[in-house]
Amino acid sequence: MKARTWLLIDRGSKMSVGERIKMARRMAGLSMDDLATVAGVSKMAISKYERGINVPSTGVLIRLAQALDVKVAYFLYPVSVSLSPPVYRRRKSLRVKDQNAVLGRTQEWLERYLDVESLFGSPVRFTLPEINRRITRLDEVERAALELRQVWQLGLDPIENLVELLETRGIKVGMVDGPDEFDALTIWANGSLPVIVVKRNSPGDRQRLNLAHELGHLVLEPVEDVDEEKAAYRFAAAFLVPEPVARAELGDHRKTLDLYELHLLKHKYGLSMQAWVYRAKDLGIISSSVAASLFQKFRQENWHHQEPGDPIPPEEPGRMKRFVLRALAEDVISPSRAAELLGMPLAQFWHEEATHHDGFPLPVYC
Repeated sequence: MKARTWLLIDRGSKMSVGERIKMARRMAGLSMDDLATVAGVSKMAISKYERGINVPSTGVLIRLAQALDVKVAYFLYPVSVSLSPPVYRRRKSLRVKDQNAVLGRTQEWLERYLDVESLFGSPVRFTLPEINRRITRLDEVERAALELRQVWQLGLDPIENLVELLETRGIKVGMVDGPDEFDALTIWANGSLPVIVVKRNSPGDRQRLNLAHELGHLVLEPVEDVDEEKAAYRFAAAFLVPEPVARAELGDHRKTLDLYELHLLKHKYGLSMQAWVYRAKDLGIISSSVAASLFQKFRQENWHHQEPGDPIPPEEPGRMKRFVLRALAEDVISPSRAAELLGMPLAQFWHEEATHHDGFPLPVYC
């Protein structure tokens, strides 16, 4: 019966199964050759499955699911998310294989996010802020960052939780596993949904800078002769620490900066010590030679990889989790569906939450 059922699958369903196989393979970081070896299926067969030419039998589908560590049902869900070409923030060249893995994990997470969001009516939609986004010189970024803070009514105070701020403005924020070379990416889903994804478990200050950097890519429009990456980087620092704030904290002119002073400012504003040095240099508070001397000190002490003192913990997106818990509490979804949307068994979810929240809620649910 099952074999006959497969023969009745229409072309659209074939494409959906094929796209799912491709997504799962990319998430696993496997090539077609790798998957063929693990699943005991020829590379040509996998290619035909992914292109929607053929549909795997039930037995082959089970072997593919085992090889890719997904449930068989995963292959049968329609693909609901299309992604634009991403803009990456990376420290080194990111291999195509790793790019595909990050994109696959992004698409899988985003589908779950949009599924749970749809349970509670119309989602918050992102609208481009009404600011002068055209950047003809790098120093114009300072004005754009201040204008965005004004439009979003943030004042000049430190931004306590950048993830929550972006989510309330209609930007989907996700965390995915990735290689050392990956920091973050900006992407548009289904043509109109802005998505920012950052590497899971990054230090909080690096994470916040990456998030603000990607926000810069979304809101700025640099002209051709303005370096887009430099504009986004300066926007990130200016958004987290506006120029009036930087001058109030550091003064207008300094001979040097105290390292512990920078550490305290890092914890107040969620901006790394090294980013504060860049900030001071960009604003002319310190000279380029003083900045170079400070950066040399960081390299000598190996602080350019891990800054001294207690780190800033990473922020966690909470909107999706809250939606799932709300739907579960109101019997809108079953515990098994909640686990699917969370991407992990409920017992694991409760355990991870309890680890971050001093034992709560694990005793309540076990």
